[in-house]
Amino acid sequence: MLNEALAALAGAAGSGLVSAMVTDGWQQVRTRAARLLGRGDAQDEERQEARLERARREVVQAPEGQAEEVRRRQGEAWRTRFADLLEDAPEAEGPLRELVAFMAEHAGPAVAGAVQVNAHASDHAQQANLGQGVQTNTFGSPSAP
Repeated sequence: MLNEALAALAGAAGSGLVSAMVTDGWQQVRTRAARLLGRGDAQDEERQEARLERARREVVQAPEGQAEEVRRRQGEAWRTRFADLLEDAPEAEGPLRELVAFMAEHAGPAVAGAVQVNAHASDHAQQANLGQGVQTNTFGSPSAP
């Protein structure tokens, strides 16, 4: 059984991995995670990469109403895998800490998924929404020429 610090590390790795699945840095994170989980076995690294890609597809393709549950479930599955790694190979603690730091630093901003905005207005009401980037809104009556 892992001590509290190592259990927290496995949890951070699992949730960080799932968060990285929807970022521009995913390819690098996937490669590093597969290398760590494969523990130097080229065939196992390939198997881990395939497993990571299947998990990513599940996260990215999750229906809107199930997305949070899919992310939670995947995070828990990867937390368990990282905890098993730490139990089987305690020397993996340093590389796992490096992976968590790498994910925090290099995974980049999340790529936007599907967005749905519903707005209802009446009379002189106005609405503005920003999904990403810079937005400038000016409300008021148009100037008379």
